Amino acid sequence: MALPKKMRAMVFTGVGEPLALARVPVPQAQRDQLLLKVKACGICRTDLHVIDGELEQPQLPLILGHQIVGEVVGMGASVSGFQPGQRVGVPWLGGSCGQCAYCGSERENLCDEACYTGYQQNGGMAEYTVANAAFCFPLPENFSDIQVAPLLCAGLIGYRAYVMAGGRNGGKDGVLGLYGFGAAAHILVQLAIADGWRVLAITRDGDKQGQAFARSLGACWAGGASEPLPELLDAAIIFAPAGELVPQALRAVRKGGRVVCGGIHMSDIPSFPYQILWGERSLHSVANLTRRDGEEFLPRAAAIPVHTEVTQYPLEELGAALEDLRHGRFSGAAVVVP
Repeated sequence: MALPKKMRAMVFTGVGEPLALARVPVPQAQRDQLLLKVKACGICRTDLHVIDGELEQPQLPLILGHQIVGEVVGMGASVSGFQPGQRVGVPWLGGSCGQCAYCGSERENLCDEACYTGYQQNGGMAEYTVANAAFCFPLPENFSDIQVAPLLCAGLIGYRAYVMAGGRNGGKDGVLGLYGFGAAAHILVQLAIADGWRVLAITRDGDKQGQAFARSLGACWAGGASEPLPELLDAAIIFAPAGELVPQALRAVRKGGRVVCGGIHMSDIPSFPYQILWGERSLHSVANLTRRDGEEFLPRAAAIPVHTEVTQYPLEELGAALEDLRHGRFSGAAVVVP
C-alpha cells in the first residue's frame, strides 16, 4: 500500500521544553528494520525520567515511547520471519552489539553498546516508527492493542524483577512485597498470585484508591509505606523510584530474603546499618530486559490471562498523560493511541 510521506509525532527537544505535536517524515526501514504503523504505545515512568533530565543521553530531537504495538507495513532487505500486516511489539531494548561477553551469555541487557527505544532511537509516540526486527516480539492474539502495550515494559521489566526475586520458583505460600503499585505491579501481582505467592502492596501513604485497586487484583494486604506490615516478606520488589524504600524493604524481609530495585532511576539510597543486610539478605537492581524475558513472559501473560487496567489518551495529549502518571491520577497503565 502507498504510505504517506509525513506523519504526526510528539517530539521532545530538551529538558524544560514542552512536547510538541509536529509533522515529520515517515521513517524508512533500513536493512535490518521493520517499518510499523503504530497501533498503540504505552507510557512509562522512564519517559518522565527522560523529559526531566534524569536520564541524560537522549537522542534529540526525540520521539518518546517504548511499549509499541505496531502493524508491519514494510521490511528491510535482510529481514525474515515477519509478514506484512503482522502485529508485533517493540520493547525498551532496541538493539545490542551481539558480540561482547554480555551478549554472548544472554545478558544483552548489560551490553555497553545497547541502544534503547524512545531514548537513543525514536519510539512510538507517532503514527509510524521503525525498529530492529531482531528485537521485536510477535504478540499473543488474545490481547487488544491497548491491553498488550503495557506488557512490553511494565510487564517485561516487572517479570525480570520477579525472576530475580525468586518468583519463577513458585510461591509455595511465600510472601512477596511490592513497593509502588503502578503499571508494573498491577501486572506482576496477577502473575505472582497465579504462582502461589501471597502479595502485600505498599503504596504512598494515603493512597486509598491504589490500595483498593491492589486488593481488587488479589493482594492479601495493602497499605501505606509508613504502616507496619502484617508479616515478614520472603522477597520485595521496589518499583517506586524512592531510594528511602531500600532500607525499609531490607528491614521487612526475613533472613535469606531478597530486595530487587525494578526501576531504571532511583533517588539516592540513604545509609543504613549493616545489621539489616546481614542474615544473607541481598539487594539487587534490574537493568533493562532481554529477548528471553519476552519469550518467557508474553506466553505466560496470555495463559493466565493477565488483565491490564488501561487509561487511553490520544497522541496530542501525551503531555497531559505524562503529568497524570507523575501525579498518580490513574490506576494501572496508560496508553497513547495515535
